[in-house]
Amino acid sequence: MTHDVISIKDVTKTFGGHAVLNNFSAEIPLCGVTVIRGASGAGKTTLFRLLMGLEKPDSGEIRGLEGKKSAVVFQEDRLLPWSTALENAALGSDESRAKEALVRLGLGDNLCQLPRELSGGMNRRVAIARALAYNGDILFLDEPFTGLDEENKRIAADAMRVANIPILVITHDDAEADLFGAYCEIRID
Repeated sequence: MTHDVISIKDVTKTFGGHAVLNNFSAEIPLCGVTVIRGASGAGKTTLFRLLMGLEKPDSGEIRGLEGKKSAVVFQEDRLLPWSTALENAALGSDESRAKEALVRLGLGDNLCQLPRELSGGMNRRVAIARALAYNGDILFLDEPFTGLDEENKRIAADAMRVANIPILVITHDDAEADLFGAYCEIRID
């Protein structure tokens, strides 16, 4: 059985005259988990922004994401401070899916709390719940486990895996990548 792929061909992206990605090419399977690796500043987050359409490449092409809806966990939680955990998780989706995701992530007793009333790890899980509740076609994770203890990392990885959509994850931590089980790896050097 063949799977669709994201085809990245000779993509270059520069900022202020500095090439963050220079003629980068890769094929990313649109199934399972793909881990994006590379040194700090190598262009991993820039690649994500290009794949999500938040940036345009200076040259080259990206194919395979046409008509696909991206769910995202950014490096920052990006929660609305005036909205409850449930309201934040329901942004872009509905409250029943958001509540289900929050409960799965261990936040069933915290639905009505504001971000300032939650710990950093709890806010991180709200951001993950929002991405899961969105019901996207592909899940982009940029350092998704920041601020989580080992148990909550495992719970979050399990919740993401059962979403049963392709996952692209940036992580520097081998143990965090291993939480997803078998995965493909793409290196940016």
